[in-house]
Parts: sequence; C-alpha cells; structure tokens
Amino acid sequence: MNLGLRGAGGNRHTSPMEFFGHIIDGEEVPSIDGQTTPDVDPSTREPWAQAALGSSIDADRAVAAARSAFDSGPWPRMGFEQRQQILHRLADLMEANAQELALADTRDMGKPITQAHHDVSRSALNVRFFADHARMSVAEALPMDSGHHAYTTYGPAGVAVAISPWNFPLMLGTWKVAPALAWGNTVVLKPAEDTPASATIWARLALDAGMPPGVLNVVHGYGPDSVGSALTANPDVDRISFTGESNTGKVISAAASRNLTPVSLELGGKGANLIFDDADLDNAVHWAVQAIFRNAGQVCLAGSRLYVQEGIFDEFMRRYVSAAQALRIGDPKDPATEFGPLASQAHFEKVSNYFDTLSTDGGRMLTGGVGEGWLVKPSIIVDAPADARVCREEIFGPVVVVHPFDTEDEVIGLANNTPYGLNAMVFTENLSRAHRVSERLHAGTVWVNCFFIRDLRAPFGGVGHSGVGREGGDFSREFFTEPKAVVMQINRSS
Repeated sequence: MNLGLRGAGGNRHTSPMEFFGHIIDGEEVPSIDGQTTPDVDPSTREPWAQAALGSSIDADRAVAAARSAFDSGPWPRMGFEQRQQILHRLADLMEANAQELALADTRDMGKPITQAHHDVSRSALNVRFFADHARMSVAEALPMDSGHHAYTTYGPAGVAVAISPWNFPLMLGTWKVAPALAWGNTVVLKPAEDTPASATIWARLALDAGMPPGVLNVVHGYGPDSVGSALTANPDVDRISFTGESNTGKVISAAASRNLTPVSLELGGKGANLIFDDADLDNAVHWAVQAIFRNAGQVCLAGSRLYVQEGIFDEFMRRYVSAAQALRIGDPKDPATEFGPLASQAHFEKVSNYFDTLSTDGGRMLTGGVGEGWLVKPSIIVDAPADARVCREEIFGPVVVVHPFDTEDEVIGLANNTPYGLNAMVFTENLSRAHRVSERLHAGTVWVNCFFIRDLRAPFGGVGHSGVGREGGDFSREFFTEPKAVVMQINRSS
C-alpha cells in the first residue's frame, strides 16, 4: 500500500524505492526541508526504502495538527461506540494487510517473518482491546450522606506523544497509541528512526478506516536536537509515553518536567530467570530459550540473567545449550527462520563488543559468538563474576549469563541485585514457592512457568531504572484521561 509518494525530498525523482513519509493532518508528506534517510535491511545491509527525515519544524507541525484536531475536531466529541467502530475497522485492515505490515518490520530490523506476523496479530489485538475497554469501562458513583452525590468522569487528556522503539516497531506503537485514541485523544507517534515503515503503513490504514485528519500523526526523525526533543518540549503536548533505553527516559522526563507534562516511561531491563530444582525441565528450557533468543535478544523483557539450582544445573545446561544451538539461523524473510541478525550495524558493534570484556572481567562462553554480517549467534556465558559488565549492563542482544544457586533466599538476593526491575521469571512446580518468590522479586511483571504471556488488563511497567508508571487496562485509562469529580446537591433541605 502506498499513497504515491516515492523518493520524496532529495531523491524524489531518482529513487525507485518505496518512500515512507510523515502522516500529518490526514496527508502523507515529505519533510519541510526535503531531507530523507535510507531504510536499511539488516539481512542484506542495503537500503530497501527511503523515509522522510524530519526536524523540529515537522514535529511542531504534527503537534499543531493534533492540537487543532483535539480542540475543534470530531474525534474527542464522538461517542465511545463511534470511535470503537473506527478502531475495529482499523484492526480489520491490519489483519487484511498483515503480510505488508509484518514484512515492513522484518525488513526494517531483521525480525524473523513468523515472529513479525505474531506481532501484527498482537497489534491488532491491542487496537481491538482498547477500543472495547474504553466503551465498557465504568466510572464511580459516590453517594454522600449530606444530601449530595458525587460521581467521576474520564475525559481525554488532549494531545498525546508516543515514542516507540525499534525492536517491536508496530506492536509497541499500537500499545501506546490505541488506548490514547480509544479515550478520545489525538496522537503524534514518533517511531524509531531505524524502523519507520510499519508506522507509516499503519497510519495510512487508519485514514482508510475513517479516522479524521490530525487524529493520528506520524513523524520520522532522530531524538536529540531533532524530532524527539521538539515533541517532548512542546507545551501543547499533554501526555508523553516512551519505551526505550533508560538514559533516554531520563532526558525525556527532564524535558517534560519543564511543562509539567505527565510521562509514562517503560525503560530497560536485566531480567532474572530463576529455575528451581523441581521445575519441569522441558518447559523451563523452552521458555529460557524464548526469553533471551527470541527477536535475537532485542527485548527489554529478556531473561538475560539465568539462575539454575545446583541439583539440576548440569542436566539443564546440557539441554539448554543444545536447544540454543538448534535454533534455525537464516534469512528473516523465510518463514522457517527462528533467529536473524541484529537490527543495525551500530547495535551489532555494541553487542559484539561485550565478548571482548570476558578476557578482563571474567566469564566463559559455552556457545555463540559473532556470525556473518550483523549476526550475533545465541550466546551462553558461565563463570562470570557478579560485577562483570555482562552481568550488570543491559546488553539487549542474544547473550545470557548463567549462574548456579543453592537456596531460595540466595537466588532472590541475586535476582534483586540490579538497578532494573522490569520483569522476572520463576520456574517451579511448588505452588507455595511460586507465590512466595513472586512476591519478593522487585519487578513489574513476574512470569511463572512461562514468558511473554500478556493480559492487556494487567499493569505493565517497571521499577527502578526500568521505568515510571504503568499502562494497560485501567492503568492506560488513568494516564490518557483527566479524571474529574463532579459533586451535586440533590437535596436542598440538607
């Protein structure tokens, strides 16, 4: 699907590649200054498309369109049912165009196409869930003893900025944008500069679904001193939702504080995966592989610190190494591929440089290492001391550090010894232990005997350096609305 804008900016007349422009006020447009940037396929390491490269001027133009659409347009004034219908039409179009959306993310960041199709399904579910959730949500009636009655309302907050990361381009974009739209806000979405395609395609589909101009705007560009900075500093923005690296989250929070703009930050992680000696080993191995090697480990929720109880350590590791080595590495566009390259050259260099630290910090690699192109193979490290960089820092790649442990108290202490607190996993067949350990782990989400399973009603976010706030279900409602108390006198004699 394309609106006819190919090669805008400096390449308007020469490039045969598809062009992904900004979506502003209902139109797909190039940048004001005509600048473009190549969209590189990590598998071929060659450009496959061009994208508009925005500046602060383009960001301000998008915010102005969203502001006008909120202040005078129909979207915030529609009933929940009418917005629900449009959002469901959007989800229908997403499913009808699933191959195009999935292939866009695969070409943009090297995600295996089968996983990208899963992301499209999850993205459509995000849109449907929040469309239904907003319509079915209930407010509070608060009877009072003094002849008065109080009740609450949840009106849209205004203009929401959503800044989404490159590792799940479509899915995390919809996770932020869908609840904002469902509650009547207008939105400016800034996808990561390396993964522009699916956001533009999605916004095109939103217009086809009947979304009014200015309601969903997409601006491409960099963060510092560019689009990102302009969006987070704009006083016409009422909410900012960001997913990404922890230091970037601090910068966004500081910028937003100047206008007292509320922020929701889902940041980095260094997830702990605890395997107790009574765990179902087949199940634990399966999920331990998924937790660190899915999407080539480019997951903020990755189980990058793996703790295995002494009694099963050798057997678990035998199975685990074998399962990691059996993952099918290949062309991400091949449906049989399970594991692909890292998303960019810069990220490949960042991740692969961690292998150089083993000679100084300590640690031994059982399997893995650098492959051809931007490939880092599934890598398993043992014998690394607790203060090694591979144990402390978020690598954001397919690198797991494994440690044995003896007691429950010991492993809880190890798991909590990190500034991060996004998620953790516990594998045990002991129900009491599952509840007990889950309660003591410092994490926003704890998975027991599974990984990556979500209920969209549940709170999602982290503690410590993993973020501020929660989203999902009523938590998204609280963030994207302005709750209001209305108090009425119903008995004048009181």
